[in-house]
Amino acid sequence: MKNTFGNQFTITLFGESHGEAIGAVIDGLASGIPLDLSFIEDMMQKRKAKGNISTQRHESDKIQIVSGYFNGYTTGTPLTILIKNEQNHSKDYEKTKDILRPSHADYTAELKYGGYQDYRGGGHFSGRITAPLVACGAIAMQILNQKGIFIGSHIKQLHHLFDISFVNDEKLLEQQIKKMNESDFAVLDSSIKQKMIAHIEETAKQKDSIGGVLESAIVNIPPGIGEPFFDSIESRLSHLLFSVPAVKGVEFGLGFDFANHYGSEINDEFIYKDNKIKTRTNFNAGINGGISNGMPILLKTVIKPTPSIFKEQNTINKKTLENTVLSIQGRHDPAIIHRARIVVDSVLAIGILDLVMEHEATLSMKK
Repeated sequence: MKNTFGNQFTITLFGESHGEAIGAVIDGLASGIPLDLSFIEDMMQKRKAKGNISTQRHESDKIQIVSGYFNGYTTGTPLTILIKNEQNHSKDYEKTKDILRPSHADYTAELKYGGYQDYRGGGHFSGRITAPLVACGAIAMQILNQKGIFIGSHIKQLHHLFDISFVNDEKLLEQQIKKMNESDFAVLDSSIKQKMIAHIEETAKQKDSIGGVLESAIVNIPPGIGEPFFDSIESRLSHLLFSVPAVKGVEFGLGFDFANHYGSEINDEFIYKDNKIKTRTNFNAGINGGISNGMPILLKTVIKPTPSIFKEQNTINKKTLENTVLSIQGRHDPAIIHRARIVVDSVLAIGILDLVMEHEATLSMKK
């Protein structure tokens, strides 16, 4: 029963979707780090449900830091974040508590916890638990930003609709990241935004859901960060990304498209430019041998359609083992990709900060 991640920057998640509160404990932060609470609030706002394209469960998501922070600075002790659950309609789940929801964790939770799990709203498996992840990510991102490292994502694909891709120019890419981080619905091509929103709204009318692909970028990460094999940048970031509910695929750089090319077409040739060693192309996403080479880290994350849909679905009753038809009640998202992108940004910040702290700890031992 493990809910902790990290080696230097360590986070532990706790809480359930319909419990009194959810939250996280961060350990490993040095004392004297300034934290801007308004930045954390802005990040939480980007995750919140809005309009007809999201669930109608509207939580305030006000964070309360109950330890490890005093007079605007970290104290060096574990930093504990609490977020109250204020809009939990638990009665929506009483009638169907024995019905296994397709593509949910109801059955696997039953196997692991033997019926003692909190089933309301998915309990600890719920996307609700990504709220404290975003709060932790906002803290990590502030520290990274102070080091000149920036992270951002956009909706590359929503069902059959596509946005343009991030550019392969570091300075322009940083500008694109800034633009995405200021947007509530992150797309690079403004002309596709309304089409995507309209498609989500139409999907909701059809009582269905859709997924898509997020493209993320990390710029100005120093070369030499990461480890070969088990703690490679890809390994660590994938570990975190696959911990986010609804993530079903991750690829770095050219990803699965590597299979369609000769080595001569996709090897990143080295050049010397602007007093730095760089690569002419960046098919390998700024990573060689699991270690950063100084080029931007580019990756894509697949977000599956929300499994909670209002169409009738076939399933079974776990108590009677009889076939039945499920008609889901409650408040659910027709698409979560526009909310998930800030969660993806957050876990990337958590993973990168942990790797940076490890690298800096190693460097401090050298003469």
